[in-house]
Amino acid sequence: MAQATAEGHRQKIRAMIVDDSASVRTTLSAILSADPEIEVIAVASDPYHAAAKIRDEIPDVLFLDIEMPRMDGLTFLKKIMAQKPIPVVICSSLAEQGSDVMMEALAAGAVDVIGKPKVHTAQFLNDSRMLICDVAKAAAHARVRRGARRDARMQVEAKHLADVIIPPLSPTRQASLRDGMPKTEPLVCIGASTGGTEALARVLSALPADSPAILVVQHMPEKFTTAFARRLNSMCAVEVREAADGDVVLPGRVLVAPGNYHMLLNRAGSRYTVSIDEGAFVSRHRPSVDVLFRSAAQRAGANAIGILLTGMGDDGASGLREMRDMGSRTIAQDEASCIVFGMPREAIERGGAEMVLPLDRIASEIGRPVHHGLPARVSPSERIAS
Repeated sequence: MAQATAEGHRQKIRAMIVDDSASVRTTLSAILSADPEIEVIAVASDPYHAAAKIRDEIPDVLFLDIEMPRMDGLTFLKKIMAQKPIPVVICSSLAEQGSDVMMEALAAGAVDVIGKPKVHTAQFLNDSRMLICDVAKAAAHARVRRGARRDARMQVEAKHLADVIIPPLSPTRQASLRDGMPKTEPLVCIGASTGGTEALARVLSALPADSPAILVVQHMPEKFTTAFARRLNSMCAVEVREAADGDVVLPGRVLVAPGNYHMLLNRAGSRYTVSIDEGAFVSRHRPSVDVLFRSAAQRAGANAIGILLTGMGDDGASGLREMRDMGSRTIAQDEASCIVFGMPREAIERGGAEMVLPLDRIASEIGRPVHHGLPARVSPSERIAS
């Protein structure tokens, strides 16, 4: 990982790129090297060349293609995880196709999966640059080695807040809704980023079929969420599927926000639905956890539970506070069970987390009754003061 120097300055994150395409190696190198916090220490055209370079210098993060000659990336990933675990980001066109191979890569130990850099237009390239550099920083802070504990804070550029998608409530309107919102069926909103695919699998697979309705935002490329939802559905008693515009929110159903689209909760009387929005990036993400959480705060209030899992940055931290302010029960995953503690820590520091729980406790908390603004029945050690 990037260490502090004797002068107090932080060394750059050291990245390695393994891809058989020279143009991809060049584009990815240029994107990463343009970030002042990252340097590319090596590139390799296949896993054999990469292995030789790793023996000379271990990178903080390795970008790895899947389809390569002599040895495929998935085989190389498994060898790395078995012999010398380092943070690996899969960078492959298969991610854009929603391939199940990507899910296998995550299960094998990859920290994240992204598509190849998009260079069709200036906007596509800008979006790719932001995603790739953020993923590199998140992966470099991920805990993949025993005892590794890294500072999960990241300096980020100016970013849009959820206001660009859903306006905030005035204090008067907020108080009116909080006090007057009628009770409905409970629902759960979960946000996650780096390390979230496996965290979500553990939480959702532990739930019974009659669990409350659940909405999920996992930072993930477009189309990849289809395969992710399909994998979860095969593992869980609840129904899991990628959300579509107008889907009804029902008990026993989990809706996963599609990659590259925001998901918002809507309400008509006691009936909830979701809408899908291709608006601006919020907290540097689309889908954004903050967008889902704000919509839940405004439209479900004390009928909802907000849960923020492992991830880099601060997406969801403000939204979780808004949910708590509107009477929702709110939970942040604890540091010990996080791959990256960034998002939960930000939520805790902003007073958004009513409880901080280890991952294996979160499923049971989902099954507790929603108390409509009353304190949840948890021990003082698990409660976080606002």
